[in-house]
Amino acid sequence: MFYNYDVIVVGAGHAGCEAAAAAANMGSRVLLITMNMQTIAQMSCNPAMGGIAKGQIVREIDAMGGYSGIVSDKSMIQFRMLNRSKGPAMWSPRVQSDRMLFATTWREMLENTPNVDFYQDMVNSLIIEDGIIKGVITGMGHHIKSKSVVLTNGTFLNGVIHIGEKNFGGGRVAEKAATGITEQLVSLGFESDRLKTGTPPRVDGRSLDYSKMEEQKGDEDIIGFSYLEKPEIKTKNQRSCWITYTSQEVHDILKTGFENSPMYQGRIQGIGPRYCPSIEDKINRFAERDRHQLFVEPEGWNTVEIYVNGFSTSLPEDVQLKALRKVPGFENCKMFRPGYAIEYDFFPPTQLKHSLETKRVKNLFFAGQINGTTGYEEAACQGLMAGMNAHLVVKNAEPLVLKRSEAYIGVLIDDLINKGTDEPYRMFTSRAEFRTLLRQDNADLRLTEISYRLGLASQERMDRVIEKKANVEEIKQLLTTINIEPTESEVYLTAMNSAVLTSRQKAAQLILRPGVDLFSMCKYIPSFQEKLVCFNREDLEQAEIQIKYDTYIEKEKELVNKMSQLENLLIPENFNYTKLVSLSNEARQKFTKIQPRTLGQASRISGVNPSDVQILMLYMGR
Repeated sequence: MFYNYDVIVVGAGHAGCEAAAAAANMGSRVLLITMNMQTIAQMSCNPAMGGIAKGQIVREIDAMGGYSGIVSDKSMIQFRMLNRSKGPAMWSPRVQSDRMLFATTWREMLENTPNVDFYQDMVNSLIIEDGIIKGVITGMGHHIKSKSVVLTNGTFLNGVIHIGEKNFGGGRVAEKAATGITEQLVSLGFESDRLKTGTPPRVDGRSLDYSKMEEQKGDEDIIGFSYLEKPEIKTKNQRSCWITYTSQEVHDILKTGFENSPMYQGRIQGIGPRYCPSIEDKINRFAERDRHQLFVEPEGWNTVEIYVNGFSTSLPEDVQLKALRKVPGFENCKMFRPGYAIEYDFFPPTQLKHSLETKRVKNLFFAGQINGTTGYEEAACQGLMAGMNAHLVVKNAEPLVLKRSEAYIGVLIDDLINKGTDEPYRMFTSRAEFRTLLRQDNADLRLTEISYRLGLASQERMDRVIEKKANVEEIKQLLTTINIEPTESEVYLTAMNSAVLTSRQKAAQLILRPGVDLFSMCKYIPSFQEKLVCFNREDLEQAEIQIKYDTYIEKEKELVNKMSQLENLLIPENFNYTKLVSLSNEARQKFTKIQPRTLGQASRISGVNPSDVQILMLYMGR
């Protein structure tokens, strides 16, 4: 009935979809197994992609040939570039998505990807022989052989849903939990633990009074995620989001449900996400605040369903509805379904290699929430890397490991492997020490060629990068030759609150000024626009950033070069750290457990001191 597959991907969430697409597009024969074919790429929580640091990740996925950016662009109902008031290292794209269109588009793209087969069943056991994965066993008793397996189980491993005093098994509301895999892996020596996440109630948009809320419109310039051609969306057609607030009265009503709260009564043992807490958490942890912001987000083009972002809760339904009706604009709201919390198994990611292959079982990969992360974007990028490396291991090729200086994806995986996590991990720009280099605008320049060499990024993508590099260099060269006269720039500089010129100046010098940019210069100085009219916005913006932030970029590159010296010093495989008696006990234990491959990795392990790294360097003759 089944082929012998190169890669089996278990789970069809964001990680599973990217893993299947990546491995298949590189040439592997892939089987994607999901418990429900109707929920492929389901947006289980908020209907949006991107945001602070997450938007950079989606652009990195796209630059490497993944599908998340394309799907997000095709299903967007609103686009915003966050943090525009800050430097470009902080700019983060975000789209509001049509939930149903997002999932439908993902499935269509997978179905049109050669080498991807689908099967609907639960995987409850793995076939492991002599420490090597050989396939999976499904709930219906099928033994399916493969050379590698990627587990992307999301919140389904022994998942339990909590609403007030009610609790029941499930990986998502109305979907059953997955059983068997955790128990088998633990019997093989893997560590597992529990985490918690949650989701807010969904309400009927027809029952809301938007006149009492603050409108949040999309951007005038719709940039999107993908570096390929994007579908045209007219700015005026974007759907608005809305902002409203809780109040002390809302908080007091919510507190009446605490005695029935699964979190406060101890029925939930897993730790929840620090940076996306439930409304119960907020009013407890920030007791001094008398209100919290709520984002009222439409779920799509053709639905009245509304996602109440910021109101995640597992309190009883009647308490949820009573409190919501005290929020401005929600006085007559009707609830489609209540919020709930979900508790699930995960495996501390220190048990993985940087390729996301497990250390205990060869050719077995973990990606997504099984590794303790939270968020679609974090899951999707892990799926991409696991899928690529599952293909590479089948071909006996070296794995792809992105450095911290190359991508946010590299930062995320390095953090997980070296530091582990005891709470759902979320990416932030502050986690990346080289964020000036890791901007959303240059993900293609950083990553497309790497992926292209390995066979994932297409020729079209590579050609676009080559063209972009050439255009950017041409623009930069032009800007060093174009002269701006005092008379033609006076109106513009006055409008920008910048000192007027007293003599002719090169355009490249002028754009170094705060508040001055190419696009506003083109608007005010017609002769300047004429010289740049043949270039697209993306290339112009890239050239401007490179000129404007050249000093900072070069300093960061110097720091990368210094840090890379440690990254190039390899530690012998299966090194015996017990013989280094000078190491601290904690360092010895951490090194033995994590088995770092380089001195750079060793230096980033939580609890390791610089003196421990120096001892390692001395022992290795450095």
